[in-house]
Amino acid sequence: MPMINNTRRQLSQLPLAALLSLVIAPLPTNGTATTNARLAGATNTPNAAPTPATNVSRSSHRSWPRAFANLNYAAIDKPECSGNPRREVKAIYVNLYSACSGKLNDLIELAGQTDINAFVIDVKDDRGNLLFRNMAAAKLNAEANRKALMDDPRPLLQRLKAKQIYCIARIVTFKDPLFARVHPQKAIINNRTEEPFQGSDGLAWASPYDADFREYDLGIAHAAAVAGFNEIQFDYIRFPDVARNANLNYRRHGPQSKAQAVQSFLLEARRRLRPLNVYVAANVFGLVCTTADDMDIGQYWEAVSNAVDYICPMMYPSHYANRSYGLRVPDQQPYELIDRGIKDAQRRNRNLATPARLRPWIQAFTATWLKEYHQYDVAAVKAQIKALSDNGVQSYLIWNPANNYQKQAYR
Repeated sequence: MPMINNTRRQLSQLPLAALLSLVIAPLPTNGTATTNARLAGATNTPNAAPTPATNVSRSSHRSWPRAFANLNYAAIDKPECSGNPRREVKAIYVNLYSACSGKLNDLIELAGQTDINAFVIDVKDDRGNLLFRNMAAAKLNAEANRKALMDDPRPLLQRLKAKQIYCIARIVTFKDPLFARVHPQKAIINNRTEEPFQGSDGLAWASPYDADFREYDLGIAHAAAVAGFNEIQFDYIRFPDVARNANLNYRRHGPQSKAQAVQSFLLEARRRLRPLNVYVAANVFGLVCTTADDMDIGQYWEAVSNAVDYICPMMYPSHYANRSYGLRVPDQQPYELIDRGIKDAQRRNRNLATPARLRPWIQAFTATWLKEYHQYDVAAVKAQIKALSDNGVQSYLIWNPANNYQKQAYR
């Protein structure tokens, strides 16, 4: 998950041209030209001129936007995994420490008394910490391996599966300050300081282009699959969300674009993991289903959706600027925000022959840093779930970083 203020910070840093593209960026459509009102409605930028719509066809990639035409949109077989049937997942996020403490008992009890039937468990978190020791870490990041919280996750998974809880391994992918510190030659570099780049949270990123780093994440994913997780979910499967004029050295050693780096990683993950009978999922910014490009972070909706089994847009109402979708304060209108966002996601998926299934992240925290924040109580969570259900989406993921969940919201 991104830090809570990342999306709002990103909007404030975008140059004018990029902001205009958010206002009225066209959605690709299946053979027809369409222009949709984008985030931050026209009332915010009355002088914005419409951008020409882009025609997109399933059969001819030449009609994709030029910058993204060389990505893989070909149909990909996505069968059900043997011995691992698909489920309408209703999941909560479980951090490393909840997974290894008495807090887990409370979360299992929650699942037994509500509709919750799945846990998204940190296997590698956004500080590079690991749930369990594994060969990939032993080879490429001995410090992370030494600090891991357990030797073997199988007893944990067996306990959860005995309770009919579907187990999703969350792997924070390219944001990894521990790996970047151990291997500074593989970190993204701030050219102004010649030091490893750090985001607004002070955490470093390793390069998504680096072969060893990619192998490290893929190795952790493989270990999680072998241990018995039902699904591998890649988070921070993107480049840092910085201003487009940020002076960063991504250590790119060829012509591969950011979107290509992201999609090629996911396709390789799929190639390796699917034979192990696990599903592959990717988390993306909620804005990605609405913007016409990859937001300069490498997340182009159709490219990600085509590569994975499940795509998980993070549609937290608190992450949207005021007037997004014509809503004065999106955080105060959870139903309306989710309703508009999921419709955009569904439209984008219709551009593909074999899109990923939709499984959005929704908000179960109160964004107290907002000037006009809304208390995310039971009613606010239920409103988001209802918006998804009204649009035919029965699966969801619930984000509360402290893992505090109100039982009444999930009945």
